Amino acid sequence: MENKVIFTLAADHGVTEERISAYPKEVTAQMVYNFINQGAGINVLAKHVGARVVVVDMGVAVDLKPGPGLKIKKINYGTKNMAKGPAMTREEAIKAICAGIEVFEEELNPGVGIVGTGEMGIGNTTVASAITAAFCAKSVEEVSGRGAGLDDLGLKNKIEVIKKSLLVNKPDPADAIDVLSKVGGFEIAGLAGIILAAASHKIPVVIDGFISGAAALVAFKIEPKVKDYMIAAHKSQERGHVIILEQIGLRPLLDLDLRLGEGTGGALGIGLADAAIKILIQMATFKSANVSEKKNG
Repeated sequence: MENKVIFTLAADHGVTEERISAYPKEVTAQMVYNFINQGAGINVLAKHVGARVVVVDMGVAVDLKPGPGLKIKKINYGTKNMAKGPAMTREEAIKAICAGIEVFEEELNPGVGIVGTGEMGIGNTTVASAITAAFCAKSVEEVSGRGAGLDDLGLKNKIEVIKKSLLVNKPDPADAIDVLSKVGGFEIAGLAGIILAAASHKIPVVIDGFISGAAALVAFKIEPKVKDYMIAAHKSQERGHVIILEQIGLRPLLDLDLRLGEGTGGALGIGLADAAIKILIQMATFKSANVSEKKNG
């Protein structure tokens, strides 16, 4: 547990053309710079639990300035508009998963004890809802929430866009790569790769909220054994998240109505995992502390 790493992956989504977010897509790049400058919620909470944050550009719509603390693994300048056709090609989806695996492997040299997942991408709750509906056989209404603050009219439009995206693309729930490529995102694919890579090294992964949950669902559909290495940090305010957790078979540690993303819930989950380990290895038993046991009868 000495080396705790939170991977925060960023990408843009073409479906923002459909006005499904309360914020413009330019916020994605702006928030990446905020991560690098140590000014975001994830930076504060990562420091609190003794974790380092690895920020990755998986598909931000603009060229970001290279610098310390930022990995560039850009697959493309955002996905295509999934309401009009596939978000990405099958080859791009596989490439993005492999990029996530690569990011994880690059961090193995200093050693990794536990991993947290996080993301940034305007429009990605729409994408996560589409993935959830495709895999879990639930109605779009059941898995869609307000994201970063949509009003009633905005939520109605979001639901219609997701329905249209599923109708246009007809993702095959029996083929995880097909679902990912048609209604997914580059950051979600990259996180799925990180989860698969961590599990292959028997390293636990603390899953953040709804978007990270969608990535966990993709990884689980590719290889169900990864479930044994996943820890669900919390239950998000997004209604589709609990459906994802039930589908995988995970029980969240916290229920705090969190909705920020970035890996913030993952950081809190890492803190709890660290505390649990310390209890196991540092706390005395009644026997070792010479405390009397309870009397029978």
